[in-house]
Amino acid sequence: MLIIRDPILQNSIFVPGSISKRGCASPPSPSFLCCSYPSDMDTAAGQILYPLHRCKTLHLVRHAQGFHNVEGEKDFEAYKSYDLFDANLTPLGWKQVENLRGHVKASGLSKTIELVIVSPLLRTMQTAVGVFGGEACTDETGVPPLMNNDVGDSGRPAISSLNAPPFIAVELCREHLGVHPCDKRRSITDYRHMFPAIDFSLIENDEDILWKPDIREKNEEVAARGLKFLEWLWTRKEKEIAVVTHSGFLFRSLSAFGNDCHPTVKSEICTHFANCELRSMVVVDKGMIGSDESSTNYPGKIPFGLDLPSDVADEKYAGNGLPN
Repeated sequence: MLIIRDPILQNSIFVPGSISKRGCASPPSPSFLCCSYPSDMDTAAGQILYPLHRCKTLHLVRHAQGFHNVEGEKDFEAYKSYDLFDANLTPLGWKQVENLRGHVKASGLSKTIELVIVSPLLRTMQTAVGVFGGEACTDETGVPPLMNNDVGDSGRPAISSLNAPPFIAVELCREHLGVHPCDKRRSITDYRHMFPAIDFSLIENDEDILWKPDIREKNEEVAARGLKFLEWLWTRKEKEIAVVTHSGFLFRSLSAFGNDCHPTVKSEICTHFANCELRSMVVVDKGMIGSDESSTNYPGKIPFGLDLPSDVADEKYAGNGLPN
C-alpha cells in the first residue's frame, strides 16, 4: 500500500518528490486534485492508504537548454523567429544532459524506468535519448540507434537503444502550440531518420497540423491537454515512466494540482521547471481510470483452512453473553 496525505479527493492525485522556489499559478481545479493537508490536521487524520497497483511513478523532465531559450532570454521577440524552428540543444544543453544522465545512473533510476515518453520535438528527443538511452552506438550491436550521428548539427555521436527502455513519441505532451516556430515540429518522416528507435506510431499525421502561425493555444487549453495526457497514461501497463517535455506544458498541467495542499507541497508540484530538471511524482488513480490488477497482492487461504479472526468473532458474537 502507498500512504498519502489526502482527505479530500475526486479521481487522481499527485505526490511530489522535489522542490524549487519559483512561483506557480492556481487555475480552478478539475477532477484531478492533489492531496489536502490542512495545518491543523494531525498526522493520522492526514493519511490515506491506496493500493499500489492504483499508482504510477512519473519522472517528469523538462528538456535541456535549447538555442531558443538563449535567444528568447536576450529578446522575447526572438521566439517568433523562424530561425529557431524546432530548436535543438546548445552545447551547454548537452552538458546538462550529461549531468542529468549521471544523476539518473547514480540514483538507480536508470534501472527502474520501464518507458520513456517524449514530446516529438528535436530538443526533447535529444534530451530523452541523451539521459535515458544506451551508450554510444557501435556497428556491432545490430539494433537501431535511438539517435543517429550529428542530429541537429550537434556533433554528437549516435546513441544506442541497447539496454534502454522503449521510447514513445506522444503529441499530447507537446509545448504550448502556435505562433512560436521553435515549438513547431518537423515531419515524422524526418524524425524517423534522426531517431530510428523511437516509436512514432501514435502520431497520426506526418506533417505538423497542430501548430498554427497566428493562433496561440490558450493556457486553459494547455492545462486541459495535460489532464488528457494523464488520463492516457492510465492506458499504459508500465508503472514507472519518464516523461520528457516542456516548461509551458508542465507548468499549465501541474498548476491544477495541489490547491488544497500545504504550500510547500503545492510548490513542489507546480513551480516552473529549470532546463533539464527532473522531479519524481506519484500519481494515484482514485476513479478506476486504469484497470490493471495487482501483480504483488496474494489472496491467501491456499490451501483452504478454517479462519475466523478473533476481532471478527467479537463482532459476530457480541451481546450473546460470552466473555471476550
